[in-house]
Amino acid sequence: MESPRTLEALTNDLVVEIFLRIGSPADLVRASAACVALCRLIANPSFLRRYRSVHPPLLLGLLDPYGDIEPTETPHPSAALAGAVARAADLRFGEYFPSSKLSGYCVSDVRDGHVLLTITPYLEDDEDEKLVPDLAVCDPLARVCLRLPPIPDDLLASVQVQQQDLVHYSCDTFLVPSGDEEDVTSFRVIVMMRSTQMLVAFIFSSTTGDWSAGSPFSLGSLRIPYDNIPSYAYGCFYWKVESENRLLTLNMSSMEFSVVDLPPGPDRSFVIMVEAGESRLGMFSLINHGTTLCYAIRQIGSEKSNQLEMDSVIPLPEGYIYFRIHGSYEGHILIFGYAFSEDACFALEIKTMKIERVCRKWRGFCPYFVFLPSMSQRRI
Repeated sequence: MESPRTLEALTNDLVVEIFLRIGSPADLVRASAACVALCRLIANPSFLRRYRSVHPPLLLGLLDPYGDIEPTETPHPSAALAGAVARAADLRFGEYFPSSKLSGYCVSDVRDGHVLLTITPYLEDDEDEKLVPDLAVCDPLARVCLRLPPIPDDLLASVQVQQQDLVHYSCDTFLVPSGDEEDVTSFRVIVMMRSTQMLVAFIFSSTTGDWSAGSPFSLGSLRIPYDNIPSYAYGCFYWKVESENRLLTLNMSSMEFSVVDLPPGPDRSFVIMVEAGESRLGMFSLINHGTTLCYAIRQIGSEKSNQLEMDSVIPLPEGYIYFRIHGSYEGHILIFGYAFSEDACFALEIKTMKIERVCRKWRGFCPYFVFLPSMSQRRI
């Protein structure tokens, strides 16, 4: 009698392709529990990077400056799991600093499941306020937190910033979004110091544990609104220049600022730049006093880089007086709608241009996207 055939072992590459087609992170976690080899395969940073590019994370809701969350509401697809995952997250940030003398903390930014905190220490009567605030990066799901070292005085002095300049400078702090090619176990933090005449950016890398400084940039007559949230695409940050059709950019490779002109057109407010694929920049902007959302595409590095390839109007939800766009996160544009009755937050998926209501809008301003705990790589 002929012996039965044995099923040949699947190669790791084939297993990866199969797992990439599992749409539910919860099902993927159950599959990884089958054996140590599968768990190791799924925990590999390269696999998580690929899975993340195909399957979006959960949107738990909006974090307000105090760490309270406005949870995602039905019928948003993340609402069912968002409540359970939010309860598993530790958003009591003050408990990370039990032995520290703090007068408070504030959520500055949220990216890739990590929360950037600006910490306000308690000052004695003879102590001066700090030029640069204390910072910490927390992973609420992993329940860990890293307090960043201060920017060294000699590094501040190297770009003509000194403690006595406190009254002349303000600080913006934010996280650098992780790109497809980045090490998912690291993170970077930007401190952008600005006066009426100068900008300078400092960057902290969790890989080296050190701060570095970019080249100072003279603002001249440029005005950057203080509530202007930067957008990020292809390794550059973008800020809309007030009352001008221009953008201020920060190249993360060179750590240098520059100014680029926007294509001619109507006066745009709250401009957000996104990655549109195929080396193209997508540009979302509001016109007509915040009532009309437009989308355009620009080709990078071509002779037509300053021309719009496509311009379209995206219908916005009805019943709102005006809107604001509040940055791009995990393939989505965050949109705030303001009404006489109740303000609301919406998320526009960039690939499909589909707009979904997330939750009511009260104090929250930072969207909190996460993978399920077993799908997250610890960076802290």
